[in-house]
Amino acid sequence: MKFKCIIKLALLILVIVISCNPVKKMQTEKMDKEVPKPPTIVLADGTKTDPFLTDLLKQYPQYFDSILANRKEWNVQVIYTQVDRGLNNLPKLTNYYFNVNAAKYFYPASTVKLPTAVLALQRLNELKATGITRNTTMITGSAYSGQTAVFNDPTAFDGRPTIANYIKKIFLVSDNDAQNRLYEFLGDYLNDQLHKKGYGEAQILHRLQIALSEDENRHTNPIKFLDANNKILYQQQPALNKTKYAERNESLGNAYYKGEQLINTPMDFAKKNRISLESLHNILRSVIFPNSVLPNQRFNLSPDDYKFLYQYMSQYPPETNFPPYDSASYQDGYGKFLLFGAQKGKLPKNIRIFNKIGDAYGHMLDIAYVVDFDKKIEFFLSAEIYCNNDGVLNDDKYDYDTIGFPFMKNLGKVIYDYETKRKREYAPDLSSFKMVYDKSN
Repeated sequence: MKFKCIIKLALLILVIVISCNPVKKMQTEKMDKEVPKPPTIVLADGTKTDPFLTDLLKQYPQYFDSILANRKEWNVQVIYTQVDRGLNNLPKLTNYYFNVNAAKYFYPASTVKLPTAVLALQRLNELKATGITRNTTMITGSAYSGQTAVFNDPTAFDGRPTIANYIKKIFLVSDNDAQNRLYEFLGDYLNDQLHKKGYGEAQILHRLQIALSEDENRHTNPIKFLDANNKILYQQQPALNKTKYAERNESLGNAYYKGEQLINTPMDFAKKNRISLESLHNILRSVIFPNSVLPNQRFNLSPDDYKFLYQYMSQYPPETNFPPYDSASYQDGYGKFLLFGAQKGKLPKNIRIFNKIGDAYGHMLDIAYVVDFDKKIEFFLSAEIYCNNDGVLNDDKYDYDTIGFPFMKNLGKVIYDYETKRKREYAPDLSSFKMVYDKSN
């Protein structure tokens, strides 16, 4: 009898040990929590779509019926990235695509300013030995047809042109002249670095808003950086970009205006800027979470560079001391297409969008990382849409108000609402994205 009791007791202990085995428990928890994402559907032409995004849009026919019906004609492309933090706050990113195709050309407009600004800071770090920083006076000369000089900057608090002020204006109000000055500073370095970082299709070939020939855009200005005593710390001679880029056969529309003349053929974009939505999305991702991309895709930036970028990517024009922007013309939502569209007035303070927008030739884009500090949510969302139903370019009759802004606002709202309901194992620590802005708004 005693022997049988001992056997029963041993069996009972064994059952308890097995049921409490931490390895088994951990494996069970892992199986319960990790639900693999269904594979992205890739069509024969390379178009990538996740049924999840398509199904989500279908739930809101009042917003997206026309978007779904015209996805090809309007070249609608969306990338949504969920961010899930681990116990140590490290992010795990999961991408979802809708109609994304790098081969389907769209004009990237001002979104090219994002990689330009980031690479300008990287280039400064490579020139650190010269003593120049983003706040060093930068004098741009003129040495070739189409070039203009810059000796002072009335929008700066002290009148000095600097890379810092150019980058501020790029993100605050998408200033075209600021982009052109950084384009001239970088020259062929701009595309060379993008290609080395894996963005091989990128071609940033011209200045913005000014009509120059291909030859004139390949020539960049002489530049010098001066210390407080006007001593030259570093200078660049006039340069010619001789890089031979991949030939392209890309055109848009049915007709276009050249001055007052209507040309009844598609407009040639083969020599205009090009970069895919996925490249822009990944560039932003590498700025927000550098360790989430491959080492060769990261930018050589300092912690202070990142903080500087985060501030002005998310700061509203009315929160800015210099340049002093008129709040009637530049409201909070200026440059925040996703989630807010063309919304006027004050935006909620708990939400910040770190982004770069663009709109030109009927194309509307936004490349964004969205955070809500109160609700502890974060996500990436990038979108592109072609708003030009009449097919005529350069006629200033684009469908931004009727198609573009509503699409951007509704898409942002639907994804935001979904994120507020999405379960997370760990709430994110978003403190590194809480910025101190120039002034309260």
